[in-house]
Amino acid sequence: MSTPQLYRMPVKGGVLTPAEMLRVISLARELGLDGLHFGSRQDILLPVSPERLAADDRYAATGLEPIEERKTANIISSYVTADIFTKTPWLTSATYLYILEQFQFSPRLEVNITDPKQRMVPLFTGHLNFIASPEEDFWYLYIQLPAWKNMETFPALIHSWDIARVVMALDPHGDSLADLAACVVRVNDKQELKTKNIQENLTVPFYPFPYYEGMNRLDDKQYWLGLYWRNNWYDLDFLIATCERCMEHRIGKICITPWKSFIVTGIPEEKRIEWEKLLGRFGINARHSSLELNWHLPVGNQEALQLKQYLVREFDRRDISTYGLTFGVASPYARPFTSIVVERESGPDFIDGFAVLPAYNLKYARNFDPNSQEYVEYARRVDRTALAELIVELSKLYFEQLNEDQGEVIGAKRSTEKVVKERPFYQCTNCQSLYDPALGDPEQGIRIGTEFSNLPEDYSCWTCSAGKESFRGLVMEV
Repeated sequence: MSTPQLYRMPVKGGVLTPAEMLRVISLARELGLDGLHFGSRQDILLPVSPERLAADDRYAATGLEPIEERKTANIISSYVTADIFTKTPWLTSATYLYILEQFQFSPRLEVNITDPKQRMVPLFTGHLNFIASPEEDFWYLYIQLPAWKNMETFPALIHSWDIARVVMALDPHGDSLADLAACVVRVNDKQELKTKNIQENLTVPFYPFPYYEGMNRLDDKQYWLGLYWRNNWYDLDFLIATCERCMEHRIGKICITPWKSFIVTGIPEEKRIEWEKLLGRFGINARHSSLELNWHLPVGNQEALQLKQYLVREFDRRDISTYGLTFGVASPYARPFTSIVVERESGPDFIDGFAVLPAYNLKYARNFDPNSQEYVEYARRVDRTALAELIVELSKLYFEQLNEDQGEVIGAKRSTEKVVKERPFYQCTNCQSLYDPALGDPEQGIRIGTEFSNLPEDYSCWTCSAGKESFRGLVMEV
């Protein structure tokens, strides 16, 4: 058989029931695995040979797909933080679940649904980034489609119950929508949404990166448990025992984090000792150093893991603090969302038969806040030893500029601003339906960009079938 490839199993919003997790574990067992990985977008990854999957038609219905193909993208959410970290007051775990239930399809575009007051789940790593506003049940939308260089702000707040509808409107056209104006038209085409004017810019408060591992107090009657494994290979026997314990204690959800860990909330105080025994039975270390927990690595990349292990040892040897900082090794499958990013310089491993030591580039986010979406190059083509020294320098720089009042203000265009000054439309005088040249009419074979004057003479209204002569031209402000 060929070398195993990583296959993605979607986990909508990073939240699943113990029973759903057990079904994934059963599939992993059938495929001959004794463990599984968690992915950057809160999904589950299984290393499987393509021949193994092709040998049984049943696997086609499981939703597994190679991560290189990227046919669909997992929706990520900050549901995992709703009950355990700082949050927007109106945004509850029930709100997330309601929104996620509306997605009865698997989007191709990457969708993020997040609370700006938490730091665990990245805000801006998607193509469509919905971020909670101060207005109850309304969300900012920041768009950066695959071919766009810059992120744009949708000129209105979107209601919770319309998020899936907005994604459904944009998702099939992610590769063809050229600008924000085209997105606005597409979202409003043939549907009426509940929106609000944007009254103020999005403010992202600064919080140090949280410690997310171990048994922690949730309230006066419950605990939450965060678990992280260094190699991101979670033993199936342990996961089965965890799911069974969840069901026994009426815990309904297991949450995956973007940091390749998982969290269980709602552990009854009187049952805490049983969970401690479970961890002991499997030899689980639930209190790793924060020097380890704030790293984000590509899944299954041994070179990245070894580099992290070396740097963590160097940090520990120097006895430095990295509290509040996050570190990442660049990956072709995920956008960076850490304070400091290490990027391996491309080049040959051997020259004239001699091994070439790997070289690295080092970048850091403006103000060390990945939500700024701006990275500054700090060093280029340095070896591993120099890399450790430079990261120590950056850590000291971070603490020198640390400011509790620091926060990121993300510009948001008001809905009263015009995205474009004017745009031509053609309206049917019988039923008021619109023909937009920028969208065409694919259902009638009219391609995107077809001007009204170039429509065939027998073209008719898609709603009432009135002829082309029934349309009148008008100019609309968008």
